[in-house]
Amino acid sequence: MLSVTNATYLGNYTLELAFNDGTVGSANLHDAIFNDHRAIFLELRDENEFQKFHVAHYTVVWENGLDLAPEFLLELVTKSS
Repeated sequence: MLSVTNATYLGNYTLELAFNDGTVGSANLHDAIFNDHRAIFLELRDENEFQKFHVAHYTVVWENGLDLAPEFLLELVTKSS
């Protein structure tokens, strides 16, 4: 089962992510946050709120309850490589 093991904020809505399969890289989440109009995403458009996350339940979880599938995050990492 794929999981995120570490996440660090790099700035400009970009996270450096490490996965349990050994993959490490950056994922820019700007488009995901700004193109989704659901309320849970709207809160994270404030960069200060976006930075309030931790790794739990195999992925990145924000303080407002949003979590994104580790497979989606890995796809973003591999696209930017």
